[in-house]
Amino acid sequence: MKKYEIAIIVDGQLSKDEKDAIIKKVTDAIAKAGGKVINNQVWLVKQKFIFKIKRRTEGTYYLLNMEAAADAIAKIRQALALNEDVLRSLITVTE
Repeated sequence: MKKYEIAIIVDGQLSKDEKDAIIKKVTDAIAKAGGKVINNQVWLVKQKFIFKIKRRTEGTYYLLNMEAAADAIAKIRQALALNEDVLRSLITVTE
């Protein structure tokens, strides 16, 4: 099992409850793919974008640390891409 970081951008105009529900969906998708979330935190709150992303002008950035097998990453990427509430995501391997 390798360690990964996931950076996620969600719409900054959503309420805290709606953002928490989105992060819960992402966490569930990671668990379903066989991964384990170690830590999740808000990285930046209501950061203005330089250009619009899916017609949004600001977003909230989340950082999740997780452990997963290499073959689970494709499933997690697919789940993130299918979630319309996630504006952007990036998965990187940590040392």
